[in-house]
Amino acid sequence: MLSSVYIILIVAMLAADATFTTPHHLLGALNSPEIRFSVRLSLISCTLTTLLSLWVSVPTAYLMSRFRFPGRRAMDAILDIPIVLPPLVVGISLLILFQTPPGQFIERFIPVTYAVPSIVIAQFAVACAFAVRTMLVTFDQIPQRRELVALTLGCNRAQAFWRIAFPEARRGILTAATLAWARSLGEFGPILVFSGATRMRTEVLPTTVFLELSVGNLEAAVAVSMLMIVAALAVLGIARVFGLRAPLERVL
Repeated sequence: MLSSVYIILIVAMLAADATFTTPHHLLGALNSPEIRFSVRLSLISCTLTTLLSLWVSVPTAYLMSRFRFPGRRAMDAILDIPIVLPPLVVGISLLILFQTPPGQFIERFIPVTYAVPSIVIAQFAVACAFAVRTMLVTFDQIPQRRELVALTLGCNRAQAFWRIAFPEARRGILTAATLAWARSLGEFGPILVFSGATRMRTEVLPTTVFLELSVGNLEAAVAVSMLMIVAALAVLGIARVFGLRAPLERVL
C-alpha cells in the first residue's frame, strides 16, 4: 500500500511538470542564449565526468574485487563517503581544498575555482563513487575461473583483465557510465558552492533552474527541468535495456 502511494507520488510529480509547461515554453527556453550555453556546458561536463569516472572506477573496482590487501575495508568505506555526504558539504570541502597550498599551486597554472574545471571536479567527486559501486558489483558477479585459466596458460594479470574480465564487464561499464552521466547532470549543491552560478560562464542546467526560479521565471525553470527529466529517463532506459539490471538495482 505504501509503495503504491510512493509510486503515485512520483508519477504525479512528473505529470504536474508535463502539464504545467507547454511546447511554447520549451521552445522559448531553447531560444535563450543563456540556456543554450548551459545545455552545451552540461553535455560537455557530464561527458568528461563520465569518462573520468570510468577511468578511475574500472581499475579501482577490479582491484577491490580480485585482491585482498591491507586497508581494503577502509578503502571501501572511504568510497562511500561522497554518496552519504550532504552535497553542500562536498562543495564547501572542494572550495577549502583549493585554498590550501596544493590547491593554490594548481590554480597558478589552471584556474579552477569558479571556472569550468570546477564543474567537472564537483561532478566527478560524487559521480565516480556511483560508478565504482556499479563496477564492483559487476566484477563480483564475473567468475574468476576464466582469468585463472588464462594465467595458467601464460597470460599476465593485465592480459587476463583485457582479454577476459573487461569484455565480460562491458554491460556493467555501460551501466556505470549512464549512472555517472545522470548523476553529473543533476549535480547542483557542489557546483553552486564551488563553481558559482555565473551566466555564460559556469551555468549548467541545475543552476539554470535555480537562476530562473530566483527571478520568478517559473515557466522557464519548469521547461529546463523537463529537459533534465527527459535526459534522465533516457539514460535510465539505456541502463535498464542494455546494462546490467542487478548492479543498477543494488547501487540505486
